Amino acid sequence: MRVDWRDRYERAAARYAAGESRELDERQLVQLANSAWAAGLSLLMAGDREEAAVWLRRSAERYRESWDAGDASSAWGRPIGALKALLIAGDDASGAARWALDVGAVDAESPIGRYAGVLALLVLGRDEEAATVATTLGDDFPSDVADALSALARRDPTRYRTAVASIRSSFEEREAFLEDVPVPDTALALDVLASGRELI
Repeated sequence: MRVDWRDRYERAAARYAAGESRELDERQLVQLANSAWAAGLSLLMAGDREEAAVWLRRSAERYRESWDAGDASSAWGRPIGALKALLIAGDDASGAARWALDVGAVDAESPIGRYAGVLALLVLGRDEEAATVATTLGDDFPSDVADALSALARRDPTRYRTAVASIRSSFEEREAFLEDVPVPDTALALDVLASGRELI
């Protein structure tokens, strides 16, 4: 499928601009974060890494604001989104990682919350702890993502490459994407962590 990434960017940026004129309650802030995410990824795919980073950073900020704006104790997609946005942008994600840990991601009841915890621990270089939490994700969590997280924590390059290839393959089989932006964001973010560990 051929994608006009500039067109996707312009549509996402227009949604963001329109959203800024509305009341910035919790729900609207999430929508802004998602629009900024889409704009950033679209620019990244268009080859404009510098401007993509601006939008991805903005997305991370909006995800944090949306968490603070409401009762978001189980909205784990927001710290995950912020962590992935900053990693893909090439920014320091340690602030978002500390946020995820401070709000209890590691001890969350849901696997998605503990996933946020594993990502945060990996960002902070606390690999042994990340490896332990990764084992708790369970059978209902995507096995290839769990394998990639475990491989990162244990610094296993062969296992990581196999797992992330599976993540990309499953992504290509999907029909629905956040904000209609078909970009393998999980693989991109994990690859940043893998590169820092010299696994790829």
